[in-house]
Amino acid sequence: MQSYTIGQAARLLGVSPDTARRWADAGRVATHRDESGRRLIDGRDLAAFSIEVGQGGGGEDDTSYTSARNAFPGIVTAVKLGDVAAQVEIQAGPHRLVSLLTREAVEELGLEVGMQATARVKSTSVHIDCV
Repeated sequence: MQSYTIGQAARLLGVSPDTARRWADAGRVATHRDESGRRLIDGRDLAAFSIEVGQGGGGEDDTSYTSARNAFPGIVTAVKLGDVAAQVEIQAGPHRLVSLLTREAVEELGLEVGMQATARVKSTSVHIDCV
């Protein structure tokens, strides 16, 4: 299982490393130490926590997010395999992205919950609503 440093987790969650460190210190996400003493977060734990943060449980409302170049780096939070098709969910900061692709593609990429992944969006039509 892939593990993430506090800095890597912060980037995936869309927060500062200090915020990620405070969350870990408060026990909101479990950490362990590697042989060199760095604190790491297991991918599955980070995936579950990223869903909580994405649903508004994060606490840093002043962080800005961008879809520059239509790339959304995040963490895989769910993989649902069918006979031919598959559904993959990625939590990218506060954004939950769902992609439908072939089962073969998911297997070739080795996608599983807790992995870091980037969703790239290309579309001929994008609608934007302002609140």
